[in-house]
Amino acid sequence: MFVKRVRVGLVLVLLFLYASVAAMAETVAYYPTDLGNIWVLETADGTERVTYTIEGSEERIEDREIALFKRTAETVGADETTGETYFVHFDDEGVKLHKIVAELGSIFGTATAILSPPVLFVPASLTLGDSWEFMLETEVILTGRVSVTYTYEVIAVEDVVTPAGSFENCLKVQVDSRTVSTSIGRSTSYQWLAPNVGIVKVETDQELVFNLIRSNLAPDAFTYDVTGDGVVNILDLVFVASRLGEVDTDADVNADGVVNILDLVLIAQNLGD
Repeated sequence: MFVKRVRVGLVLVLLFLYASVAAMAETVAYYPTDLGNIWVLETADGTERVTYTIEGSEERIEDREIALFKRTAETVGADETTGETYFVHFDDEGVKLHKIVAELGSIFGTATAILSPPVLFVPASLTLGDSWEFMLETEVILTGRVSVTYTYEVIAVEDVVTPAGSFENCLKVQVDSRTVSTSIGRSTSYQWLAPNVGIVKVETDQELVFNLIRSNLAPDAFTYDVTGDGVVNILDLVFVASRLGEVDTDADVNADGVVNILDLVLIAQNLGD
């Protein structure tokens, strides 16, 4: 009788755990903000590459812990890179931007923009039709004072195929910029954001298209089939749940060093695959 009660109790706990994890899996992050996240995108011919990373920082701004969101662009095989470092913090509203340091190359040098109070860089939740904008000012060598207004709008939901995999229900975000310096310039680029993965495709204002080639957030589907039976199902949830709190590489599907609720969420998001 005791054993039967234990078995029934275990089944009820697992069912509750399954329902709780499935509910958590419904929360979609289009800009996952965990430190250590990385996205590497390349053009089809492999000559141009852009890398996005989220890193920790010892810097504090307005008594807030700051993370660094970095974008590095390079021509493969060349020595020089360009890009930006965004100094951000995360709260319930989304990603807040405090400062940008832009590396513009050997001619234009480095430009810094301070945003105080911080502006909304990326909202915590995104849906079709959402829009937001912010403006910054900086000094650029040879150009002088420059102001740029960025306007973002979610304009479509599309499926995207990349070398790193296929991603359904991606949000296509149009980014319009208006630059005022010695003249006025306008440009438009696009980003595609996959649910719980982040940026998987970019089209620049020069019509260069970059596709995701690797990311720690886009592992192979077999990663979630921890039991190896060919399908992601409740047995995989049971396998991971029985190892919560342990260091077990078979059950630590997000490879963060410990088996925890985040591993269960990832499996729940991929049930049936």
